[in-house]
Amino acid sequence: MSQSITIHKCDPAGQETWQYSGEILAYGEGWVNFEAWFNIPGEKDAGYTVFRFNDRFVEWCYSDRWYNVAAVYDVRDDRLKGWYCNLTRPALLTVRPGAMSDVFWSDLALDVWVDPHGGILILDEDEYAALDLDNTTDAEVQRAVTQIRTLVATRAAPFDAIAPA
Repeated sequence: MSQSITIHKCDPAGQETWQYSGEILAYGEGWVNFEAWFNIPGEKDAGYTVFRFNDRFVEWCYSDRWYNVAAVYDVRDDRLKGWYCNLTRPALLTVRPGAMSDVFWSDLALDVWVDPHGGILILDEDEYAALDLDNTTDAEVQRAVTQIRTLVATRAAPFDAIAPA
């Protein structure tokens, strides 16, 4: 039996900006893994990939990390396009077996794209700089970018499907 989850994307001040739903695949202490579908109509060419309506996202959110990760699969052939990593404050997870579950995460604008071969792009640096975050938050975000780079370099989960170059 599948279990639904509602994901609440919030701005840096904690105000909800987007909401979508998914199905929980697995969860544990401090993390949840779920499947959701890109729900913006049409196509969005981001330059490094094209996001399409109903692309499949397999996402991981953490209550003890300053990022989340979404493996992005093409709606047409389920091919892995890459991983989209949002730099965030640690998520608030309310996962209850057999009951409605929620994830709340605050987007801090900076993003990391990892292509299927492990190439890394840092995105939205101007947006991030405009947030004028405190030094502690900035240090945590920079540490999170380093953690993502390390996970990619070592092909550790959730980047264990990186293809040889």
